[in-house]
Amino acid sequence: MAEDEREHVRVAIVGSGFGGLGAAARLRREGVTDFVVLERAGSVGGTWRDNTYPGCACDVPSHLYSFSFAPHADWPRTFSGQEHIRAYLEQVTDRFGLRPHLRLDTEVKRMRWDSARLCWEIETSGGRLCADVVVSATGPLSDPKVPDVPGIGTFPGKVFHSARWDHDYDLRGKRVAMVGTGASAIQIVPAIQPEVEHLTLFQRTPPWVLPRVDRDISDVERRLHRTLPFTAKLRRGLLWGIREVQVQAFTKYPSGLGPVERMAERNIARAVKDPALRARLTPDYRIGCKRILLSNTYYPALARENVDVLASGLAEIDGSTLVAADGSTAEVDAIVFGTGFHVTDMPIAERVVGADGRTLAQAWAETGMRSLRGASAAGFPNWLTIIGPNTGLGNSSMILMIESQLNYMADFVRQLDVLGGRAALDARPEAVQAWNDRVQERMKRTVWNTGGCTSWYLDANGRNTTVWPGTTTEFRSATRRVDLAEYEVLRVRGRDSDDTKVEVGA
Repeated sequence: MAEDEREHVRVAIVGSGFGGLGAAARLRREGVTDFVVLERAGSVGGTWRDNTYPGCACDVPSHLYSFSFAPHADWPRTFSGQEHIRAYLEQVTDRFGLRPHLRLDTEVKRMRWDSARLCWEIETSGGRLCADVVVSATGPLSDPKVPDVPGIGTFPGKVFHSARWDHDYDLRGKRVAMVGTGASAIQIVPAIQPEVEHLTLFQRTPPWVLPRVDRDISDVERRLHRTLPFTAKLRRGLLWGIREVQVQAFTKYPSGLGPVERMAERNIARAVKDPALRARLTPDYRIGCKRILLSNTYYPALARENVDVLASGLAEIDGSTLVAADGSTAEVDAIVFGTGFHVTDMPIAERVVGADGRTLAQAWAETGMRSLRGASAAGFPNWLTIIGPNTGLGNSSMILMIESQLNYMADFVRQLDVLGGRAALDARPEAVQAWNDRVQERMKRTVWNTGGCTSWYLDANGRNTTVWPGTTTEFRSATRRVDLAEYEVLRVRGRDSDDTKVEVGA
């Protein structure tokens, strides 16, 4: 296809989870219809499409884990399961007329900034196109991380990651190893424990687990929310407000988490009577340093006779024998890795080539992930992230942060329209530096940096590039609008001549 015939769109959105669908819906609400949503899978849903493991559910209350502009009155439980959240995202897709914009089974292979034409050249599995603006909404929980365990090639049984669950493999009567103790593992363990012959949990670090106050939402409540929508808003507001108050303990006063820690210790004691097992399951770091998990069934499952907890990570594999770092062994038929995702080294960064010819991964190699207000990276004009660096939360709903970033994206597009003509915005390096200096300074006193643990919030250099060290209200204020002083305005001159130039400045 000739260059001039290549498809051109105003905005290309990468990913169709909460971030991507939210961006698409916001563009439609802004009156922007010239956009596409590029999705490598065959349907929408993001992490709620990919994670179908037994027991998969959200640990954020349902009425807070939805868009404020797309309320849902029919959540079946206070903490909804994967199938209900995915169904909600399908409803959002239809409600805002997003299906004509979807390009399913279309994986982004490469995105390269064209400085002469001020647009992104995008190579996908379904062809090529160019876009004035790219919104990357691939999310931090999209690419599973499987450790390269020595000897894994010798294992004769079944191996899969929790986010790629093999439903064709029957675990009933099998000896199963669960590797990892994160949010997925604490849901999987009680779901499969009654069915398997034996379950061995490889626990490198025990998590803090609090009771899950979950229940059915009654028909009366649902009818009330449908009939009087303000009651659902009030419910959402109360859930939000409680977490806004709680976050102060995480970000400013970690010592105040002591009572919560004692509550978690009582939760262990109630379910686990064996003192040796109880000791293995009790963390030695401040609660909140790693994400606090919620479950009423995790500890009771670990106390069953067909479960062993090895207080050590998986070190090597010799045939069907799994060897822990402390020398303990287990004979198993199947291995389930609940070992998380590529969060601080997002694979999409390797596919994004900026103005100077470097990939985003190369630009972040020395500094770690960083961006302006969680959205813009210097040297990558008109490229925005949803759930970018330091936008994660440790105690509330990510949908709140996503909506703030959608506000920023909408104003970014509006500013380009105001500038008129062929224009692009490139974050100034000094603005990115100043923003990240402020974030990292605030991070110093948070429980995530001072709690005495090593978590997936930290990159290889021990730098917290994942979590936002403040309230969602503060982030909403910081991303309400684009400050053009933090950007260089790029313009094209002489588009029809051979000496096309880019002028920097307003």
